[in-house]
Amino acid sequence: MIAPVAGDVPVLRTEGFRRLAYVRWQDDQPQAHPPVVCVHGLTRNGRDFDVLARRLARGRSVYCPDMLGRGLSDDLGDPLGYTNPAYAADLVPLIARTGAAQVDWVGTSMGGLIGMILAVLPGSPLRRLVLNDVGAVVEGAALLRIKEYLRETPAFASLDALEAHLRRVHAPFGPLTDAQWAHLAQHGARRREDGGWVPAFDPAIQEVMADLDGEDIVLWPLWEALRCPVLVIRGAHSDLLSADTLARMQATGPGCTVLEVPDAGHAPALMAPEQVEAIAAFLEEGSGA
Repeated sequence: MIAPVAGDVPVLRTEGFRRLAYVRWQDDQPQAHPPVVCVHGLTRNGRDFDVLARRLARGRSVYCPDMLGRGLSDDLGDPLGYTNPAYAADLVPLIARTGAAQVDWVGTSMGGLIGMILAVLPGSPLRRLVLNDVGAVVEGAALLRIKEYLRETPAFASLDALEAHLRRVHAPFGPLTDAQWAHLAQHGARRREDGGWVPAFDPAIQEVMADLDGEDIVLWPLWEALRCPVLVIRGAHSDLLSADTLARMQATGPGCTVLEVPDAGHAPALMAPEQVEAIAAFLEEGSGA
């Protein structure tokens, strides 16, 4: 039985050390493949990857962190510290903890951007990169949509009410079972002192998005600097990664293998068997097993 083991690593910020929580998945078989680091989207947490991690942890270790300000990790006192370059630095101690010379990477949205940042650095340990519904252009209209639902961090009287909120906000994840939605709610909630429930992220995260005005974020130089193999998963109805951007990504930089999910938007939940198996097959290529 493969089960998650909780851990944490200290990360250094200007305000001092902060605790980065994670769960590690690993079976008792010889480690035939490089470790995998799975990094979630803007307001989510590492337990989003439980289904995928359980599958990938056959002959390898899988590390799923909660980025600072999310899940069980510490919040920051300065909201301006919630940036992708800072997150990339935060993950260096976790990569070191794997003890491996190379790691594979699965990143949903924000987690994919962090992976791209790390992958282009000289001497990067990233061997293979999976980008879940993110790429060389982040559509401004999608950022405005995300900014809008972050304006208020609602409190709920019950976990069931919070789950209903998540089902509405994250409907583009695609078709999920009741058990899967309950899982996302359970691990995506924090209990307040007054007994209410709130989403498990620091509401100050939205402050770094305050100046967004609908302009696209263009990252072609970053994409074209990549050298590792890339799998891009795109929700067919995504408003963050356009079909035109993905077509250009296939023809430039490292190129990419593509999996389009027909019944999802931004971003596929990576819980469906076909999504899980596609990622597993991609990461097992060239691993020497």
